[in-house]
Amino acid sequence: MKGKIAVIVMAVLLVFYLVLAGVRATLFIQSGEPVGILIGLGLLILPLIGFWALVREVAFGIRSERLVRQLDALGGLPAADLPTRPSGRPYRDAADEHFPAARAEVEAEPGNWHAWLRLGLAYDASGDRKRARRAIRTAIALERAPK
Repeated sequence: MKGKIAVIVMAVLLVFYLVLAGVRATLFIQSGEPVGILIGLGLLILPLIGFWALVREVAFGIRSERLVRQLDALGGLPAADLPTRPSGRPYRDAADEHFPAARAEVEAEPGNWHAWLRLGLAYDASGDRKRARRAIRTAIALERAPK
């Protein structure tokens, strides 16, 4: 829940920033000076890139959360019996023991989004966030593909 609140706060702050940057950008562009126009364009473009990144991340979070709920409803989530640190994160050695089974499942069924999602969760438990996100994005794409 804290993550959702943080995303909402960041989105509201970004919209506030976009409005302020837009006003300043307009003033710079209206100056008519070449440097002012370039600064004004930069003030418009950079926040829009930030907004695009935020929308993409929020969409990823919504889609991945939906897939986790679907897999949980099917009883397909990996067991949550890993020993954890006080922070709640599993110990890497314990998580690494479950990883080969998840990888083997993907190799056996590369078109199965359930397998890719479990692989992404295994990567995440092992602390490899980059590969976890890639595997979960693959699961999202497979689940959304026409059947």
